Amino acid sequence: KEPRKKYQLEEQRKMERRKPKAVFMAFGTKGDVYPLAAIATAFACDQNQYDVMLITHSAHESLSIHLAQKHVQFWPVSSLPVLSADQTDSEESSFFLQKKKATRDHRQECYSLIERIFGDGPTLDGDLIMINFFALEGWSLAESFCVRCIVAAPYVVPYSAPSTFERQFQLELPLLYRYLIDAPSGKVCWKDVIHWMWPLFTENWGSWRNDVLHLSPCPFTDPVTGIPTWHDRPQSPLVIHMLYSWMLLAKFDFPRSVISLLNLSLDSMFNHLIKFSVLTAYWPPKVLVCGFWFLPIEWQFTCKKCRDISLHDSSGHQYAKDDLCASHLELQNFIKAAPIFIGLSSIGSMGFLKDPYAFICILQTVLSTTNYRFILFTAGYEPLESIVRRISTEASFELKNCRDDCVPLCNGRLLCFFGSVPYRWLFPKCAAVIHHGGSGTTAAALRAGTPQVVCPFMLDQFYWAERMHWLGVSPEPLSRNHLLPDKNDDTSIHEAARLLSMAIHDALSPTVKARAAEVAQRILLEDGVAEAIKHMKEELGLN
Repeated sequence: KEPRKKYQLEEQRKMERRKPKAVFMAFGTKGDVYPLAAIATAFACDQNQYDVMLITHSAHESLSIHLAQKHVQFWPVSSLPVLSADQTDSEESSFFLQKKKATRDHRQECYSLIERIFGDGPTLDGDLIMINFFALEGWSLAESFCVRCIVAAPYVVPYSAPSTFERQFQLELPLLYRYLIDAPSGKVCWKDVIHWMWPLFTENWGSWRNDVLHLSPCPFTDPVTGIPTWHDRPQSPLVIHMLYSWMLLAKFDFPRSVISLLNLSLDSMFNHLIKFSVLTAYWPPKVLVCGFWFLPIEWQFTCKKCRDISLHDSSGHQYAKDDLCASHLELQNFIKAAPIFIGLSSIGSMGFLKDPYAFICILQTVLSTTNYRFILFTAGYEPLESIVRRISTEASFELKNCRDDCVPLCNGRLLCFFGSVPYRWLFPKCAAVIHHGGSGTTAAALRAGTPQVVCPFMLDQFYWAERMHWLGVSPEPLSRNHLLPDKNDDTSIHEAARLLSMAIHDALSPTVKARAAEVAQRILLEDGVAEAIKHMKEELGLN
């Protein structure tokens, strides 16, 4: 009687919860989170039978109002998007302990939220958790609550397995290795592991899976015996990459010089290679590529008045007569002269911008020897903004009626902006874009058809920097010390300024400008968000 009563209770709860749930888990900086917010929004609009939620850092709470208007619930966790990597040797142990505690607290919050969402009864067939690569908690939580997991990556895989990973895996888990190598078509296989799953097989995740979630430390094994689940092979998970379709060509690693010698145009490369690229390299069969995923343009203004003006035409192609509000006419007028954009996004908060004054000195030196104009986005990095205000106060030149978020330097040729406007709105008005190689900034610059200068610092930024040069929309990437030198002396400043000036000169060449415009025309033909929703619906069996 007792089991039957329990079964009836579960069926009753299942009937009561008629709407399936779609949870989007995205952690990291804006470039990591905003693309998944775009997918969550589009999914909620397309599938109104779902309850849709976005779990992310409370630091991204500015999204909550816009998400609510599209019927997407905002569920925050208190962890920071990034922990600063800036620590001395004596502080390394303390930083490690801080990071360990932050990770433990973050995972506990994630578990509590997923339990609140899915712990009220049996799951429905349509329930799903979509994660980015910085939300790997979601994979194990989906397994624990028997929910389908889909991966959506607004970048290429930002980490790769150590060179010894496969050999160690074979030695320590020979049965599981054979289980994955011999997997039937369509089932989870070794390519899935080596492409993105490999961290899940490390102690970093194993102990949490075992101690907290009561799962086996290694995925796809029995929690008691540790033997692979031969009788229950899961399907290979759907992985959707936010990539411009031409970036598939990057997997061939053909030098541009070879393409030139073969006299292949971009059209020829696209037509002859694109259809084979998905089947090549090491990617699993269920890895799909869409175009880029952009948030609605009006979501990205920090100024409400500017945002309201943008709503006069939210199509993203035309705007009201006054593009910005009256309070930002200074910014509006500065942009009319087609300045060069400079923005390093979260690089400062990650600890790479250790000497903001030296960085400003490099920009001042470039301006002293060229006729360029720069617009610098500080991305809310307080040490940089403090330096800008100090230099402005000490300078004899001042623009009257200067707003708190617009500070001019260098006789008005360097405008430092502390707020935010959408890159999709700004970049078409700029002569060039100097950035760190984040996926979101790269996508916006490509779409705008604006030449780029890329200075990568970590993870997938090196990939994007290399590929922008390969596509011909930017010169060779800058090294970190070309933009942020280790020493703040005249020699280092002038050398960095010289290299930056050369890179800008190359980016503004007719050849790079033409190639950037050509690529932009192709990107405008793609709708990455719609393509991602189409793949999700096919995976879920939705009409």
